[in-house]
Amino acid sequence: MSAADCDTPALTLYRLHGCPYCERVVRQLDRHGLEYNSLFVAGEHSRRNVVAREAGTRSVPVLVDGDTGVTMAESGLIVEYLEKTYGEGGD
Repeated sequence: MSAADCDTPALTLYRLHGCPYCERVVRQLDRHGLEYNSLFVAGEHSRRNVVAREAGTRSVPVLVDGDTGVTMAESGLIVEYLEKTYGEGGD
């Protein structure tokens, strides 16, 4: 079953409370009206195993796009990806 076949959004954002880089991505997601799962992670890098398993890094934000198979970290790259994929330059 693909993400399109259920009510679960295809986008998942791993983020940290109070993280300005995470909020930058949230603003871009909201700007494009995209639905997404927001998963808050532990503040300590050593406790971010779920992020490490998903993206190979313990840094946040991390975006997982189930529709395209893309998993990426770094807010600037994520914002650029969202603009190209879902913004005016997208479909």
